[in-house]
Amino acid sequence: METDVLVVGAGPVGLALACALRQSGISVRVIDKAAGPATTSRANFVHARGSEVLDRLDALGDLPEESVRAMTITTYAGDRPMMKIRFGDPGLGTAAPPMVISQARVEARLRERLAELGGRPEWDKRLTTLRQDAAGVTAVLADGSTVRAGWLVGCDGSGSAVRKLAGIRFPGVKVSERFLLVDGRLDPELDRSGTSGWAHPDGVLGAMPMPGDQWRLLAYDATFRDDKPGEEQIAERMRRILPERTGLTGLRLHDVTWASLFSVHRRLADTYRDGRILLAGDAAHVHAPFGGQGMLTGLGDAENLAWKLALVVKGRAAERLLDTYQAERRPLATQVLRGSTAATKVNIAGSPLGRLLRDQVLMRVFNQAWLQRWTTYTTSQLWVSYRRGPLGGRGRKPRPGDRIGDLACERPDGSRTRLHAELRGKWAVLGDQAAFEAARQRLGDQVASLRAAGPASGLAMLVRPDAHLACKGGPAELARWLDGALG
Repeated sequence: METDVLVVGAGPVGLALACALRQSGISVRVIDKAAGPATTSRANFVHARGSEVLDRLDALGDLPEESVRAMTITTYAGDRPMMKIRFGDPGLGTAAPPMVISQARVEARLRERLAELGGRPEWDKRLTTLRQDAAGVTAVLADGSTVRAGWLVGCDGSGSAVRKLAGIRFPGVKVSERFLLVDGRLDPELDRSGTSGWAHPDGVLGAMPMPGDQWRLLAYDATFRDDKPGEEQIAERMRRILPERTGLTGLRLHDVTWASLFSVHRRLADTYRDGRILLAGDAAHVHAPFGGQGMLTGLGDAENLAWKLALVVKGRAAERLLDTYQAERRPLATQVLRGSTAATKVNIAGSPLGRLLRDQVLMRVFNQAWLQRWTTYTTSQLWVSYRRGPLGGRGRKPRPGDRIGDLACERPDGSRTRLHAELRGKWAVLGDQAAFEAARQRLGDQVASLRAAGPASGLAMLVRPDAHLACKGGPAELARWLDGALG
């Protein structure tokens, strides 16, 4: 076997998966059909859950310092502000902030982290054929070379070659017509403390501040019918509609660095696994960009799959553990698809009644503080729990499957640390030495022994590498859970 895992796709999901597997000592190859790293990106917001994943990969680095702290969205009708949403701390114990930063910068930091772990993406490697058997997967590339791997994960986007070659269906529907997307500078500058949006009968338009004095402009434009416009045509269209929809007649777009257009589709793979072939990120689910849930959900897929695949590759868990990946992550994708579709339909409301409901009813409702707190809580994905899944459970909170916040902890030598800082490819036991030894007997050296810095609950907690509670109790309960979950 040339490698334990072959990852197809060197975007944020594939790179995060590769980093997480390398943290656990698994050999990985990452291939991508592109000639080199992307310099532009549609995603430009990382919610708190995504920042947590990057932190647990030790890949967060100085991204928070590079990012723009633009945590408000103000919606206007002309020059009249109608709604202002303020994003803040959802109060769920996280040390990882939400960030306005380009996907390209996130990918660059993940490549740096992968290099630190001894790996690198291989560019200009297009997958053409897949063959799998009971022992592994053989991937044939366009240059005629082959790669033999124990497992293969498709992280290669909505047009996934892996998904197509595996014969996995990807049903869905088109949700909207075209959106224009342009990165450039604005003169005069808008307020950079947050995103500005304009509700207009011809379609919404939004402007988000980006690092380096850049702005990202997004506009719904169902009447733009050019099938294959160049970047300059798209930019020129944006220049024309910008003053029309904002009412700011002197607003000028210049120094455009990227322009694109897209339509919104909603699709969900029938299955995330076919034997030794798995899917993650946009290869498994695609949806509208509203809410910034795409890259966020994909990073969560990568982290969830990585620790399970690592245990299976090492022979510490039966292959059936991989079935819990779909059982835990696909229901979340279904929720995200529904929410982003609803947000899209609200934003592109075309009928007079639809615009009336959006502009006069929903705008006022969303000015309520409690609803803004709910919005922050929902979009952060810090609420995600697997308690209803096959590894979840009941009882007093926190329940098995619930996320555990970034608790202040102590190591056995008394030094201070954070829980999530210890979950870098490892499990953690918050409890006594007997509970730790029970977990280590099954998990090996990939487990950290910790004590909560505050008052002890009396029950040990076994925390998964993705910061979700596996179980709580004494040594016998921990051993019983591990035997049942890992097989």
